[in-house]
Amino acid sequence: MIKLFPKADAMLHGGDYNPEQWLDRPDILEEDIKLMKEAHVNVVTLGVFSWSVYEPVEGEYHFDWLEEIMNNLYENGIYTILATPSGARPAWLDYKYPTSMRTNSKGERNLHGERHNQCMTSLNYRAKVKQIDTKLAERFGHHPGLIAWHISNEMGSECWCASCRVKFQNFLRKRYNNDIEQLNKAWWTTFWSHRFNNFEQIDPPSPRGEKSIHGLNLDWKRFNTENTISFMKEEIDVVKHYSPDLPVTTNFMHLYPALDYNKMSKELDIISWDSYPRYNTPDESLFDTFVGDTFDNIMLRSMKKDRPFMLMESVPSLVNWHEFNKAKRPKVHMLTSMHTIACGSDTIQYFQWRKGRGSYEQYHGAVIDHLGRSDTRVFKDVKEVGEALEKLQEIQGSLVKSKAAIIYDQENRWAIEDAAAFGKKSKKYPETCMAWLKVFMKNGVDVDIISSEEDYSDYKLIVAPQLYLLKDGVADRLKKFVSDGGTLLSTYMTGYVDKSTLCFLGGFPGDSLTELFGLYSEEIDTLYPKDKNGVKFKNSFIGGEFGAKDYCDILKVQTAEVLADYTDDFYAGTPAITVNNYGKGKAYYVGARVEEAAVDAIVTALLDEQNIEHEKLPDSVEYHCRQLDNTYYDFFMNCSNEKVKVNLKGEGINMLDGSKTSLTEQIEPLGVLVVKRTV
Repeated sequence: MIKLFPKADAMLHGGDYNPEQWLDRPDILEEDIKLMKEAHVNVVTLGVFSWSVYEPVEGEYHFDWLEEIMNNLYENGIYTILATPSGARPAWLDYKYPTSMRTNSKGERNLHGERHNQCMTSLNYRAKVKQIDTKLAERFGHHPGLIAWHISNEMGSECWCASCRVKFQNFLRKRYNNDIEQLNKAWWTTFWSHRFNNFEQIDPPSPRGEKSIHGLNLDWKRFNTENTISFMKEEIDVVKHYSPDLPVTTNFMHLYPALDYNKMSKELDIISWDSYPRYNTPDESLFDTFVGDTFDNIMLRSMKKDRPFMLMESVPSLVNWHEFNKAKRPKVHMLTSMHTIACGSDTIQYFQWRKGRGSYEQYHGAVIDHLGRSDTRVFKDVKEVGEALEKLQEIQGSLVKSKAAIIYDQENRWAIEDAAAFGKKSKKYPETCMAWLKVFMKNGVDVDIISSEEDYSDYKLIVAPQLYLLKDGVADRLKKFVSDGGTLLSTYMTGYVDKSTLCFLGGFPGDSLTELFGLYSEEIDTLYPKDKNGVKFKNSFIGGEFGAKDYCDILKVQTAEVLADYTDDFYAGTPAITVNNYGKGKAYYVGARVEEAAVDAIVTALLDEQNIEHEKLPDSVEYHCRQLDNTYYDFFMNCSNEKVKVNLKGEGINMLDGSKTSLTEQIEPLGVLVVKRTV
């Protein structure tokens, strides 16, 4: 068992705190401590945007205020996560060292301002970051109240300056063994006469120049991830030098398209992220909103399966940057917080503790509103969560253990979205993965969400939708997984290109996956939104007829068994869904984007096949289980406005009220049930 914060030894409850905005109001700072204790807050994150206060002019450091704040917090039982302030630079730095600011894709140097305006290649910027980080770590690295370092904030990295151009070229030299012909072959540059004579001729993709070479676009994204990791590691090295025993983290974002978080995660001790779903939207149910949030929670949890993850930021009320900034409804905050804990987090944190009086986030939701009172609905909701977390302390370090996984791969996403093919608006790779997750959720089955490069041996069942790009060795590992007895399901748009986005020859799915699935795709039909097709099962596997939309693979079967045929168009009566026996396991291929009922039926059949325990849950109920040795913690979340009955896994104790549970329990509208049972 790994506890994230052994010094605190508690489920953490708190959030971003910005006392530097209130240094002229000691009465407010004093009131903050009082209100934090009332809300059962035991941790705050300090210093995320404090650089201009730490160092108002170059070389002049002001840390006494921070020490006083941290001391006061610690004396009142509140720990600190201290951020490095590199996410927003002071004005003096940008004007003295203009290369610290980014250059946009049109070649224009940005002006000072905003966040994430830094060039992570800039040697001047890196040097100033190292300086301020060193000063912070020297002074506070051994503070008794410090429990973790938070590196920068919501990192992003694209810059088109001359230094980034050279660094990108050097990245390519290394990747292609300093052989320009290797690059030309990988990028297929003879097309459109794109051939390069040397690496110095290569510019990053830009609207002013080249943006149609898929290999170039993909390598540019890979470079930006590597450059971000390099910058992040420099910050980590500084703080680890002074506090080697303290964990480090940085806050990831919802399906952020620009970086590969799986690769970044290798350098972190704790995975954390910022959750800001659009709750109570008119176009989807609360349960469907939870599907997206669950996907993020699981994906980030799966990056370090041996420990819980961390919710770094959430909102207790509303945000200020959605198109419509709707307040959370009553009971939803408790529901969403327990949902996050259920998925494997050991923290609930907010952005932010107290609303600032001015500027861009003055209306962003916070625990303390401009009203400044603790008798508000939002404050009471936060206090309720704090009380609940204290009742759940023993859950610390427990894990979600899954026998099934969904492959979601960021490089695959990049390649699919860049491909000049299919339907521009209907590819929907993340949404497709979420659709498969949803049916697992409806069946009460925990899954992991992993990249294609992860270890498959922990699983009995893997679903790999639209695995368009196959990295080196992935096909062989999938074949071994199935041969050893696993069940694999993949779909249309699988196995088209290699790591350089070159098409496989000899049929899709390529790289020998035609052998695994026992078929090949002759062509793929992209449907208009109003087009309809269907699949009809022809045996006892499922039975019935279901709708299909967007994509239909026209398949030629070799060794596979046909489970369902198409019902319409010129390929009516041809295979749509198949299974192939391979070694001790089975490989399923779903050639069409089928409706949810079909996905549900297929997943149910595969769970039965692998003897993975499952049970249909009532509509709008989500279930997750955390485990610590022989103790199980079952979470049931009712996302509806109606009472529901649920079947429990066994008798136990309701951890939120201490009562004994029976085998069937009723959950109130928007209610949560947490059951502890021992097996």
